Amino acid sequence: MRSTRKPLSIMVVAISLATISFAQEIRTDYDRNANFSRYKTFSFEKIQTQNQLWVDRIASAVSAALTAKGLSRVSLDGDISIVAVEMTKDQQTLDTFYDNFEGGWGWRWGGGFGESTKTTDTYGVGTVVIDLFDAKSKKLIWRGSESNAFSGKSSKNIKNLDKGVEKLFKDYPPKA
Repeated sequence: MRSTRKPLSIMVVAISLATISFAQEIRTDYDRNANFSRYKTFSFEKIQTQNQLWVDRIASAVSAALTAKGLSRVSLDGDISIVAVEMTKDQQTLDTFYDNFEGGWGWRWGGGFGESTKTTDTYGVGTVVIDLFDAKSKKLIWRGSESNAFSGKSSKNIKNLDKGVEKLFKDYPPKA
């Protein structure tokens, strides 16, 4: 009896480890000084992905999650502007965010005066990074990323994206 238990135990551990390795990884962070109760609407500034079919899928998943939280999507000039990027290769990012941004170069690209903050993150293939900016101040107020293993089936990937984004916004807005 003892000899059959050992292979069974090894198999259970192996399956558990495989399941953990394919689990979605959810990470969020936010500006502790932001007043999230004042944000009522959102619009998309940019969605960047290699596969153009995913632009609408990402927008749909994020819209569903934020609408469920009581926000309304508007086509332009929302209280929150959203930038979403899908990583298609393992990549380390170095982001610079400017306070008191002045000028017309756009967000995250510099060109203004004020203080800056740099952050470094490493994202793997299949990761979607979603940044929420205060549309008036152009300041990053919330960042989330979700990653999961891609399959060969488009319908499964869409389902995983929807579930991942829903989990990502589970605790949105952050509690004061």
